Amino acid sequence: MNTIRKIQIIVSAAIGAMFLALGLTLAVTLAKPLGPAMKPGPIDPQVTATAESLGKAYAMVAAHVRPAVVSVYSEKVVKFREMPFPFGDDFFRQFFGDQMPQQQMKPHMHKQFQHGMGSGMILDRAGHILTNLHVVKDVDQISVQLADKQKFEAEIVGTDPRTDIAVIKLKGNFPDDLPVITLGDSDAVEVGNLVLAIGAPFGLTQTVTAGMISAKGRADVGITDFEDFLQTDAPINPGNSGGPLVNMRGEVVGMNSAIASSIGQFAGVGFAIPSTLIKTLLPRLIKGEKITRGQLGVMIQPVTKELAQQFGLTEATGALVANVTKDSPADKAGIKVGDVILRYDGHAVTDSRELRNAVAATAPGTKVPIELQRSGSTKTVTATIGKLEGETAEATESAADGSQLAKLGLTVQTLTPELAKQFNAETQKGVVITEVEEGSLAALANLQRGDVIEEADHHPVATVAELEQTLAKTKGNVLLLVNHQGSTMFVVLQVH
Repeated sequence: MNTIRKIQIIVSAAIGAMFLALGLTLAVTLAKPLGPAMKPGPIDPQVTATAESLGKAYAMVAAHVRPAVVSVYSEKVVKFREMPFPFGDDFFRQFFGDQMPQQQMKPHMHKQFQHGMGSGMILDRAGHILTNLHVVKDVDQISVQLADKQKFEAEIVGTDPRTDIAVIKLKGNFPDDLPVITLGDSDAVEVGNLVLAIGAPFGLTQTVTAGMISAKGRADVGITDFEDFLQTDAPINPGNSGGPLVNMRGEVVGMNSAIASSIGQFAGVGFAIPSTLIKTLLPRLIKGEKITRGQLGVMIQPVTKELAQQFGLTEATGALVANVTKDSPADKAGIKVGDVILRYDGHAVTDSRELRNAVAATAPGTKVPIELQRSGSTKTVTATIGKLEGETAEATESAADGSQLAKLGLTVQTLTPELAKQFNAETQKGVVITEVEEGSLAALANLQRGDVIEEADHHPVATVAELEQTLAKTKGNVLLLVNHQGSTMFVVLQVH
């Protein structure tokens, strides 16, 4: 046997011996009984102090507010007719002729009871309760259960459908020492502030959930006419409507009203009506007065980055006037199409929504200073706010798409009386859009067949030739004033 072979045998034997020893050691170890389990050490109070303090704060705030939170129950009687035969009596006449008793052929009237539930907040010791209108709207009976389980009938005192706010009042001999909520200042709330939501989700009364303010000034949610919601991630669900959203001082900063969800349950996004809006309406609602709103008589649209450049603004702020109603307060004050409203009654206007809500909250007859920018310079006018009638917008927002466009995708004609009649145009001068190329950027800008271009780059255009001349001179963006079914709006297009 050569030397190399001897070395291989020796190494193999050594490795085998090593694994054998390791196996025996492991077997002995596993055969030994396990020792006692490790016991956790004491909790360091300094580590958990912050969490405990926050928990105590939550508990204190909840204990302070919960007694003034109520559950609101509603009942509605729905009557309907039920035919005695599922296919109608004519079907059975084919088999039984006229031998059927007339009484059996008459439809029967039935009643069905529909029940609803929401939440509310006690406003004063006179028994006034704040809740959502959709909780008590079109019902036959309302009852309220207090935090101590006492139950009383209630009646509607005042409503405002355009904000979904209602005030109801307890009936009967209710306690004269009712606990009441304190309305705080929602304007002072900041994104990230901690809040509690209290109500009766799914009928589970006096439920408290915690979260934060996720956003402010949420509009275009599609819930009410006047929207300025606080957004929160504090879990709220059906039954929370009308309940309070509370800051860490125990003040109500909002009324929980809706959720954004595709499944009908909380998905992380809830909306609350801000307390500042509620406070402006409460004095009139408690008295049962009809809510009147101010009217300026302008159609406004958001100022996009492109529009800001066109109107010489350093930033995309304010509200752009797209139309002025003749003989309206705005018209009498000298406000013109193309003005950008920067301040209203001393307050900065950061977007068109703010102006819309501010005008609505102004009492008719009030004289208000309005600061605006026109042709690169600022000026201040004074408008005497009118009264909003019906559904007319006091400062209607006009949607505008500020996207830059590489191609217009438009076919136009000079507007004639015949074309104006054909397209039901509300104006008699301009260039009418007869075709919009499908899928073009003009279509994406929401330009439509029948729209009339009245101005291009602040210059009136009466013919196709004038429009083409303006476009030929333009490098980059062109600003169009478009009349859509009687309402005007500004649109920025990019021309090459």
